[in-house]
Amino acid sequence: MLEINPVGIVEIEEGRFYISINKKYRDALKELSGFSHINVIWWGNLSDSSDKRDIMVAKKPYKKAPETVGIFATRSNVRPNPVLISAVQIISINVDKGIIELPWIDAEAESPVIDIKPYQPCFDRIKKTQMPDWCANWPEWYEDSGTFDWSTVFNF
Repeated sequence: MLEINPVGIVEIEEGRFYISINKKYRDALKELSGFSHINVIWWGNLSDSSDKRDIMVAKKPYKKAPETVGIFATRSNVRPNPVLISAVQIISINVDKGIIELPWIDAEAESPVIDIKPYQPCFDRIKKTQMPDWCANWPEWYEDSGTFDWSTVFNF
């Protein structure tokens, strides 16, 4: 049997982004402050419905994409299981209060956080990658994504 226990939730207050860690898991934050970035694994609760879980193909989600794209070739929150991952920068961590402050995350407020892993280049960065032509012009680096004009990419 599969059992997932969220370790916290995403909070968004007045344009500020946080992960609030449940008290039971706060000790797991120890020494995380030495890392500049984390991978946040979260549940797309606002996209979780039986009809959305049955969608396997998206109709041209990106302007340069083929007419249809398999859902596994997208970063869409509509998935058979809406398990999502976001690489984010850490602004600060308060272990006692269980708060991780972030500059931004693409999760909605109250999204359950399933797990957090430190971003480590030896595991998370790959030297030689290949992208299909329809997304080859996207930013190469996370830091460049903030200034990239994503409206030139998406069809929604």
